[in-house]
Amino acid sequence: MPRTPKGEISINDSDGWIQLVWRYQGKRKWFSPGLRYEPINLAVAHQLAHQIKLDIISGNFDPSLKKYKGDRSLEPAKDLGVVKLFERFIEFKTKKVQHRTLEKYRGLVTWLREFYGDRPATEKDAEDFIHWLNENMEPVTSQERLGLLKSGWKWGIKQELVKDNPWVELRVRNRPKQKPKAFTKDEVQRILKGFAEHSRYNHYTDYVRFKFSCGCRTGEANGLRWRHLNEDCTVVWFGEAHTHGEFKETKTGKERDVKLSDSLGAMLRSRRPTNVDPDSLVFPAPKGGAITEGNFGKRGWRKVLEAQGVLYRRYYNTRHTFISHALESGMNPVEVAAITGHDVKTLYQNYAGLIKSHPKTPELF
Repeated sequence: MPRTPKGEISINDSDGWIQLVWRYQGKRKWFSPGLRYEPINLAVAHQLAHQIKLDIISGNFDPSLKKYKGDRSLEPAKDLGVVKLFERFIEFKTKKVQHRTLEKYRGLVTWLREFYGDRPATEKDAEDFIHWLNENMEPVTSQERLGLLKSGWKWGIKQELVKDNPWVELRVRNRPKQKPKAFTKDEVQRILKGFAEHSRYNHYTDYVRFKFSCGCRTGEANGLRWRHLNEDCTVVWFGEAHTHGEFKETKTGKERDVKLSDSLGAMLRSRRPTNVDPDSLVFPAPKGGAITEGNFGKRGWRKVLEAQGVLYRRYYNTRHTFISHALESGMNPVEVAAITGHDVKTLYQNYAGLIKSHPKTPELF
């Protein structure tokens, strides 16, 4: 930011919000009046800057800035309602997050409005709200929404719109949930056979084989491009995914290189076109573009499993199946985590019973 000339007060755009900057007794001072950077608010900011300048000249300047906070054309911090604060947070995030993520913010406003109305948040109300939210959606979803609320109030405190963060100490308790069973080796073979022999869905055979055989996330397979593979298709780079109609980084934001089995390498080489475009998808949809989770899962996957007499489990169970069989075979959990992109600690927590080196109670009596 450029240096503010001595005796002058600059009015800047700080992420869409007005910020006043000046120098006082040789030190840089700044003040955010909590106003959006808009023409109607700039007039208020100029008046505030004029008052601060006059106070400095006359020796009446308040270094604590408390004198000037009362001039903001906003509700007092303690009276600012939950909905209004979160709506302002959404305005701030509009240009910073993807459209799909923004929908989650706006959806949360509906829940907040139903529960709070115009009321501000208290610690007791916040706890009741999260409990109510957890009764109406999956724990993982309510945990994600709680994270948005924590971020919103952290931002609100920084902007001096609220004083406290009532969400900061709250946690979502996960309800016990049994993991779906991995597909057996026989079921995997039947599924692959079903796709290969299906007149309408045989296009997906290699795609399904790839998912079963390397344990990648669905979005990673959907977003895989030929430039993500080395020349002989023996190593794949996972650093991009396609989910909800968008190409973006992987779920964890981390990239990884995975060495592929001989059979997977051969399969990929056999399907690679001559003079391939490096940016083209390895597993495109039948009509081009990326495979979408909804169309594949609701149509091809479900129908093939039904035709093969395999108990239905969602298609991303391919990842769980790969991990389960790899660990049961005695493969090092650290290596499995490196292939699938898991945190090693998480892998141990979720698959402890399948790890060969995991302690087992002895037959003592």
